[in-house]
Amino acid sequence: MKTTIYLIATIMIVTMVACNETKKEEAGDFKWQTEQFADLRILRYQIPGWDELTLKQKELVYYLSQAALCGRDITLNQNYRNNLLVRKTLEAIYQNYKGDRTTEEFNNLATYMKRVWFSNGIHHHYSTDKFYPEVSTDYFSILLSGVPADQLPLKEGQTQEEFTEEITTIIFDPTVAPKRISLDPATDVVKASACNFYDGVTQKEVEDFYTQKKIADAKAGRDTRISYGLNSKLVKKEGKVTEIVWKLDGMYHPAIEKILYWLEKAATVTETPEQKAALDKLIEFYKTGDLVAFDDYSILWLADQNSDIDFINGFIETYGDPLSMKATWESVVNFKDKKATERTITIADNAQYFEDNSPVDPEFKKKEVKGVTAKVITVAQLGGDCDPTTPIGINLPNADWIRKDHGSKSVTMENITYAYNQSSLGNGFLEEFAASPEEIKRQREFGFQAGNLTTDMHECLGHAAGQLLPGTSPDAMKTYQSALEEARADLFALYYIMDPKLIELGLIPSLEVGKSEYDSYIRNGYLTQLVRIQPGKNIEQAHMRDRKLIATWCYEQGKDDNIIELFEKDGKTYIRVNDYDGLRNLFGELLKKIQKIKSEGNYEAGKELVETYGVKVDQELHNEMLERYKALNISPYGGFINPVLTPKYQDDVLVDILVTYPDDFTEQMLSYSKEFSYLPARCKND
Repeated sequence: MKTTIYLIATIMIVTMVACNETKKEEAGDFKWQTEQFADLRILRYQIPGWDELTLKQKELVYYLSQAALCGRDITLNQNYRNNLLVRKTLEAIYQNYKGDRTTEEFNNLATYMKRVWFSNGIHHHYSTDKFYPEVSTDYFSILLSGVPADQLPLKEGQTQEEFTEEITTIIFDPTVAPKRISLDPATDVVKASACNFYDGVTQKEVEDFYTQKKIADAKAGRDTRISYGLNSKLVKKEGKVTEIVWKLDGMYHPAIEKILYWLEKAATVTETPEQKAALDKLIEFYKTGDLVAFDDYSILWLADQNSDIDFINGFIETYGDPLSMKATWESVVNFKDKKATERTITIADNAQYFEDNSPVDPEFKKKEVKGVTAKVITVAQLGGDCDPTTPIGINLPNADWIRKDHGSKSVTMENITYAYNQSSLGNGFLEEFAASPEEIKRQREFGFQAGNLTTDMHECLGHAAGQLLPGTSPDAMKTYQSALEEARADLFALYYIMDPKLIELGLIPSLEVGKSEYDSYIRNGYLTQLVRIQPGKNIEQAHMRDRKLIATWCYEQGKDDNIIELFEKDGKTYIRVNDYDGLRNLFGELLKKIQKIKSEGNYEAGKELVETYGVKVDQELHNEMLERYKALNISPYGGFINPVLTPKYQDDVLVDILVTYPDDFTEQMLSYSKEFSYLPARCKND
């Protein structure tokens, strides 16, 4: 199960143009966007409320933030085995080349380096397609020849000429690792994917390995509820399939050792006994690699409800694995926004109402919703797979049995959504794509509120709702698992954003909030998210498939009643909602359908739904969206420069942790490579 909502600078975020006036005044002339290149833009976020934290809380955040930065190399190596080799080579060129650095080609190579930093590797962070530097191989060779050999990641006995041939092939050859994640059902997705979770094994061998492992564990009386394969690489050695675990004294040991150093320091300044217990168990998990310990940690993390400081650290989300089993390393360090959390507490307190009144079949509903908690957070540091691109909301743990028996914890990252919002003001997007002045007015007035509330309900209610039937495997949907789970959570939130109950609870002033969300969701799902797709391509990313599935299914099902209308004006295509109540009913019907598919583990039905409505792209419409969007000069993807936390001492006594907001992406990335690079270019076990 994937339970993180990744709206990384999505067009939905771009349209959030209303905002809290108090925060706007506090922001002043803060520079939210620092630069733009390729299809990317670099943003900054603030840490409001930092000065209200106690010194001990700041110290805890600092230690957790250092741990968040220590896993950076792990993420790159997981994404592709040669990513570290590429990154270290590019940085060596950038820092050592003494030739003409003002040429267009040198600037193009610098842009490629920034793209590698941004995507944590040589594959696009969203499409997962390999991207290439806009320079010739001859020029690249010239650059390499201008770098001292001892500054390049040569392997033992390798000449600089041999290294040049090796790295040039990795970077430029389109047949080498063309796709980080392949979801093509006609292929062996394990062999077709360049991600570094498997080596020498087939999809069938992976599935058989973990099936047999689960059978053996059951016979031995061991816990079979664990997330098999979550923290390991599966390889074939001398004809035998073997699992290499990511842990201390295992794969990624040097980085994990540093992560543990900072987590152990954090454990000395925790706020509550519950927080201390959770941290201690996470430390145990890193040391042993035991997935039972990870589940124990997840339960203890859930039990910590009284701490203001919180964190995610570890192998969490499985989006990067075509089989949705193995988790990429990530971290988010945060503290509670107490004022904004009041709305999420209201949502969580009424979780049983939302579950009982959803349009889902009764047998697929939870009779008793347990342990649903939610809060709004202020992010203080991003790491690993969350840096520089980050989710805007999270709901964890992922294990279905823990969610059923112990509940879940949901967060909305409001200082992140606010930064996206501020950076998008006045960019002309709404004026270009909204279907009417009324839509624009409604979006400006309610869009920011609607977006945050939808995220709240997606995380707190959507992912926490429903249940699998006994005996249904949580991995039954295989490569369609992520798209269907995100669609289920989206639909739950969309269904309730137009419920009068939200007015009764004081969460919205009127249903105009819900209408603004319906406008932007359908517009994004059917039209504007297409700007994230390369010409001629179909949709592969899970969240994009989710939104396309919902928008297209609802359009097709409501076509006869004109619930959603696709029309042309002045030679441009627009989409508008004509019947908001009718659309809400369609959202409910689709939610019912997807919950049934997931609860019963009906893989074929799930596959048909996603492939029919969530994958195919109308190329003519796609070309139009690209042309109109290009004219706005807006990059569709955004990522962040982290604030810098610096301890301040007096006579060797810690007296404060200071926050600064750097504005140079290159400078921060190079400093990270200098201070937090713990894995070799050619990582052990690769």
